[in-house]
Amino acid sequence: MDITILGIESSCDDTSAAVIRNNVLLSNVIASQAVHIKYGGVIPELASRAHQQNIIPVVDTALKEAGLTPEEIDAIAFTRGPGLLGSLLVGVSFAKGLSIAHNIPMVEVNHLQGHILSHFIDLQDRALPHPGFPFLCLLVSGGHTQIVRVDSPLEMEIIGTTIDDAAGEAFDKCAKVMGLPYPGGPVIDKLAKEGDPKAFRFARPHVDGYDYSFSGLKTSFLYTLRDAVANDPGFIENNKASLCASLQKTIVEILLDKLVRASKDLGIRDIAIAGGVSANSGLRNGIVEEGRRRGWRTFLPEFKFTTDNAAMIAMAGYYRYQHGDFSSLGVSPVARLQEL
Repeated sequence: MDITILGIESSCDDTSAAVIRNNVLLSNVIASQAVHIKYGGVIPELASRAHQQNIIPVVDTALKEAGLTPEEIDAIAFTRGPGLLGSLLVGVSFAKGLSIAHNIPMVEVNHLQGHILSHFIDLQDRALPHPGFPFLCLLVSGGHTQIVRVDSPLEMEIIGTTIDDAAGEAFDKCAKVMGLPYPGGPVIDKLAKEGDPKAFRFARPHVDGYDYSFSGLKTSFLYTLRDAVANDPGFIENNKASLCASLQKTIVEILLDKLVRASKDLGIRDIAIAGGVSANSGLRNGIVEEGRRRGWRTFLPEFKFTTDNAAMIAMAGYYRYQHGDFSSLGVSPVARLQEL
């Protein structure tokens, strides 16, 4: 029997709704918020207000593009957390209202698990490659950096995580210091293609196990700029591309070093990446090259599934629906991963 899921995502600054039938994507609509660019970061209050304005037309458009009415939806999957509490509240509240109005069951989704399960989405015109179980997923988003062992769609274990800044935060904070626009990660990626990745060396952390740390790298980067600019006020502008290339190379090597170690120790060779930073060309090229050397099967998400989107939420909701894992109307959003 076919299962049709409406997914709703509102964890940060993108309002998204999607419809899947089984694991085939029928529609995926995203409304982004440009208002935050001039502030150099997401302003939570502005984000939640924008979600309130966007959610009804976004959900309506997703249903229309899928050619469905609410009565034809088997369940509503929504992001419960982690994320900005006010933004999450808009999505959760809307899901509750739609559930009550049309008597549709609800399924709550961990946003980060949604990123991982985006690897199981198929498109209407073609099937996409899917990893086999167990596999390792390097989850790299703006606020999280993790290595996750995935034994099934409902069985995941975080075996490594950041103990301070995430990789995405390192990109954005270093970009801000160089005067680059927000979000800084994509800008660094673009400039890095024009620079020399061996021009500068930055500090690398020494953290036990599979955990990550990026605060030392960020501090090393800041000190490099401070000392150089003291002698040459035009240093950043004259070396921007090579600074970006060297920074990106360092972050990618830190990420892959722990991933390689985890793969060796656990004997797992199906390796995936997910999250916003998985769109970074240096990381994508690096993991493909590492895979060639080590005999991995590597899985890169389609670019449209790297950012926050409801397709991944619907996909995760599909597996929870199959398991009969439904949410009550008393469910509340949670901002922190530890609360899920």
